[in-house]
Amino acid sequence: MRKILVPTDFSKNAFNALEYACQVFKYEKSEIFIMHAYADEVYQKDRVMKRSFLDELKEVTGLNAEKKLNKVLKEVKQLYPNPNHKYNSIAAFGSLIDEVNDLVNQENMDIVVMATRGETNDRSITFGSNTLQVLKYTNSPVLAIPEGFKYHTPKEVLFPTNYLVPYKKRELKLLCDMSGSFRSNIHMLYIDPVKKLSLRQEDNQELLRNCLPKANLIFETTHEMDKTIAITKYIVHNDINMLILVNSRHSYLEDMLYQSTIDKIGLHIKIPFLVMQNLFR
Repeated sequence: MRKILVPTDFSKNAFNALEYACQVFKYEKSEIFIMHAYADEVYQKDRVMKRSFLDELKEVTGLNAEKKLNKVLKEVKQLYPNPNHKYNSIAAFGSLIDEVNDLVNQENMDIVVMATRGETNDRSITFGSNTLQVLKYTNSPVLAIPEGFKYHTPKEVLFPTNYLVPYKKRELKLLCDMSGSFRSNIHMLYIDPVKKLSLRQEDNQELLRNCLPKANLIFETTHEMDKTIAITKYIVHNDINMLILVNSRHSYLEDMLYQSTIDKIGLHIKIPFLVMQNLFR
């Protein structure tokens, strides 16, 4: 059974991400965990609160979170009454990244699905601070859904790669199952001014062929020097509706996420963004 974690701050964006999860995994038996971490809500009142009121505030905030989670559960079950799906709700007193990582490890989650931005919804940025933390540091694949993105099948998927990252077979299996459900075309984009692959790159390319048998793989090469420009152009010119990057040292994702923020180099993501983690659990 697929295990899916969907963090929520009860915003419209967060519910949109939950809806996407329900639809993109509609053909798979799935257990969906809807989680709200509320430590920040308690501690943001720290300067005006006495220690004696802390426990009371934690209890009240937790009960309020549980009520809102029950409302979300009721709504999503009405909208997507799928017999393949089982739902759980969790109100957790902790930081978002800690609670996400704990649940990923405890439940052996397959994927985290969340909005690119939460309740604050600063439109001058692509990813909110919480989403960036989860993208960078969680040990599970993360699928980030942009504000207002209306679901349609991920038929055209872009997977930029240098064929040097040692991909995890479990995460490739996740991608294989997702693409197989929709008979997706996965565009493997090699961004390098030198076209010829090394023997190691050729072997990794063959691994991708073997691990993604359910998808139609399209191997492309671009000589564009700037990775961000190359990815952006390919998304626009090929009607891409999902972008996949791998979180690893010397990867395209690292190039983008670790140069302050992705926004400073001009890649404003308007399609679902799947980050596969080249990290050990």
